[in-house]
Amino acid sequence: MKKLSLLATTFLLFFSTFAFAQEDESSLSVGGAVRYNVLLTDYEDGTINNEDAQFTWDTWRLNVNAEKNGVKLNFEYRFYPTFNTHFVKQGWLGYDFNDKNNLQIGVTQVPFGNLQYNSHNWWFQGPYYVGLEDDHDMGLKYTHTAENWDLMAAYFFQPEPAGPAGGSGSFGFGGSGRYSYDIVPAGNQTNYERNQLNLRVTRTIDIEQGSIEFGASGEVGQIWNQALNETSSRYALAAHTDIDYGNWNFKGQIINYGMDAQDDNWQSVDVVNMGAYGTPYSVATEMNIYSAGLSYSYDVDWGPITNLNFYNDYSYFQKNIDGFYDAHQHVVGFLLSAGNVYTYFDIARGSNQPWITDNFGTGLGQGVNDARWNTRFNINIGYYF
Repeated sequence: MKKLSLLATTFLLFFSTFAFAQEDESSLSVGGAVRYNVLLTDYEDGTINNEDAQFTWDTWRLNVNAEKNGVKLNFEYRFYPTFNTHFVKQGWLGYDFNDKNNLQIGVTQVPFGNLQYNSHNWWFQGPYYVGLEDDHDMGLKYTHTAENWDLMAAYFFQPEPAGPAGGSGSFGFGGSGRYSYDIVPAGNQTNYERNQLNLRVTRTIDIEQGSIEFGASGEVGQIWNQALNETSSRYALAAHTDIDYGNWNFKGQIINYGMDAQDDNWQSVDVVNMGAYGTPYSVATEMNIYSAGLSYSYDVDWGPITNLNFYNDYSYFQKNIDGFYDAHQHVVGFLLSAGNVYTYFDIARGSNQPWITDNFGTGLGQGVNDARWNTRFNINIGYYF
């Protein structure tokens, strides 16, 4: 009852502020995207032929942005036919108290690490695959901007609502039909994420031809085991920088995280199940992740083509558990912009990377010693409107 009273009070305080908002013109915009993938792989079987090539429908999505009397709505829902799932990516109500202070409530981006992304490519960087890049959860987020400082503080009661997994409907927040990776129940681990606190601080320094942003992020939360009705703890820490210099951009980040998790038999475990896109996989409970990415943006005038953005992104997963093997991800490519069409041309290579393999989902748990470096050439064509 105390939790319900606290949530009710928070909602009342949040919405009561809107009563003081002055009349403002209302706005509504509806958009979305349709994306396709062309891919060719060289995985463990070591063969490259036309049968491996695919032209698939990646996703389509619906976006709604609205504002009236100072109250904002930002909503995005995604459909992934290939994975037989669909889900909310984000859906929040927001209010700008002034030009320095903002509050969002609902499914909003977790303030952790480089934002909005820590990557330049279609594949993201390594932290995404353990729920620490472009993560979205259900809660409250406050943002304060003062001169060259930005402060973000958030409380998330639970992850975002889950969509269907494998076409089967689910209720609540624990399923793997989702956009961003979260701990999900599977096997003899009925574990869920609850009660998460985030704090992110950055400072930006203006330099000739660009800027340097550097900052730190912290995250603490609970892991609730439903079968045992007990909670344990988890944390993540990050130092990060985002540098713009002329046409160049550099993103660097170091993460350390740990999870004190247990299974349904009261036993401590070295892996948890994390899920997205309808399928869970094992992730080590202790890890350092190092990532660095460099890009160069080049404007052109080639008919509808206006820009080429070349990039080189690398992530190293260092597992801090005896008998576990490290993982790598390396993506080189470029983004071609032509009107509303954005096309990524990526050569993605990975060792113990859970997606770039014939054995989907393996690699971020115990992993394999001397894992093969697999390669996937991927073209993602997206029309955004």
